[in-house]
Amino acid sequence: MSDRVNLLRPDDEGHYSPHTHALDAALHRRFAEGSHPVDAIAREMVREESRRRFFSRGARGIGALALASLLGDRANAASADRPSIGGLPGLPHFAPKAKRCIYLHLVGSPPQLETYDYKPQMKEWFNKDLPDSIRKGQRLTTMTSGQSRFPIAPSIFGFKQYGKSGAWISDLLPNIGKMADDIAIIRSMHTEAINHEPAITFFQTGSMIAGRPCIGSWLSYGLGSMNQDLPTFVVLQAKHNHPKANVQAISARLWSAGFLSGQYSGVGLRSAGDPVLFISNPDGVPTTVRRQMLDALGQMNQLGYQKLGDPETKTRIAQYEMAFRMQASVPELTDLSKEPASTWSAYGEDARKAGSFAQTCLMSRRLLERGVRFVQVYHRGWDVHGNLPEVLPSQCKEIDQPCYALVQDLKQRGMLDDTLVILAGEFGRTIYSQGKLTDTDYGRDHHPRCFSLWMAGGGIKGGVVHGETDDFSYNITQDPVHVRDFQATILHLFGIDHQRLSYGYQGLDVRLTGVEKAAPVKAILA
Repeated sequence: MSDRVNLLRPDDEGHYSPHTHALDAALHRRFAEGSHPVDAIAREMVREESRRRFFSRGARGIGALALASLLGDRANAASADRPSIGGLPGLPHFAPKAKRCIYLHLVGSPPQLETYDYKPQMKEWFNKDLPDSIRKGQRLTTMTSGQSRFPIAPSIFGFKQYGKSGAWISDLLPNIGKMADDIAIIRSMHTEAINHEPAITFFQTGSMIAGRPCIGSWLSYGLGSMNQDLPTFVVLQAKHNHPKANVQAISARLWSAGFLSGQYSGVGLRSAGDPVLFISNPDGVPTTVRRQMLDALGQMNQLGYQKLGDPETKTRIAQYEMAFRMQASVPELTDLSKEPASTWSAYGEDARKAGSFAQTCLMSRRLLERGVRFVQVYHRGWDVHGNLPEVLPSQCKEIDQPCYALVQDLKQRGMLDDTLVILAGEFGRTIYSQGKLTDTDYGRDHHPRCFSLWMAGGGIKGGVVHGETDDFSYNITQDPVHVRDFQATILHLFGIDHQRLSYGYQGLDVRLTGVEKAAPVKAILA
């Protein structure tokens, strides 16, 4: 019988012999359905394959039981402490304060002089040249390096003090000002990158050169997932309103897993049409047929994995299964009809508009409620090289109320304590005007030497203002915070020692924070 079974098996490339095809065709012409002479052989093959699978799976199960008996209570304790799916053994390194994160990135970089770094003394410097003693020969972009002078452009917007810390926050952001005691403002961020693409890439991946895993991918790889029906890491892109806003292009490289497995990449949800392309069944294909198709495809991929051993095959199988489950989970996620009236009152009527910043904030909260660990939001239009007094108020209005609503919403639901919220750009803007300066119009060039961002929740000490800059908001005078320190702080809040989370690639143990000195910013930790 075994020789006849071998006759029906394909070769190493999956092909059947001509003799097998000819025999099969001839016999099908001669025999009625169910009376084919090879039916008995096929049934034997099923039994043989079933026995193989039984003993193979049984062996793995026995091995798991043996390992559990050796580990004893330690295995159960790890499961209780970190109820995640996947992740690395031994992580987190210590008790985390944050379990999930919403990272709101303002692409183009808002000017710190109009948001969180108040410099009232600059009004006396209007249209005077930036002193050489302040610039100190630092490099400029090609957009302003050819200017004959660098006239000081004081902010035309007012500031007020808020909270117990007396934080100075712009009149453009009154709602964020109301929650000054919930956020920690860092006014002494700095970076080496002076152009958008490398600066955003540096913030997200720890390298100015594309190809490294981003923060969301590192957390997915290290800590695993907290749900089975949605991705661990989701990306949302918010629209902006002002037609004159200068827009920077962004690409999926910013939420790539780099050299990590593709399963750790961010999954983008669209604001129009299907939230995820091709997730819906084609017309005329019911769910039962799609399930059968995926089962067959999974078996073929499993055979391919057994033959080639490519781990990305396993990733592909898992992603197909995730996509199938998302057919049910995504429509429920994106159905906002059951949100109460208080939601729209808090987030504003813009939250009803698909793709608005307000709606992405609301969607971020809904994603976290359903077990997504990391949500990355990108909002463009902040590259204010010109028309700043006209464009910036519109940009700030789009984010002010939703940011406040998001933090208060998380607090009300008991989620803020273990949810980290970040609002940041990729660098700062210059005190001097790019192009012509008038009483009512000016622009600002890129400035990597100092800028501001804020963080809230998830182990962050609210009501803190960290760092100082000089009178021109050009150089840092106290408590500098590098991008690597910012990244180390995020990992620390998730219970990860940034020096101990690495991945072997091209002979190196690669880390998010790289090989240069970095440390969590302890002054802003609760």
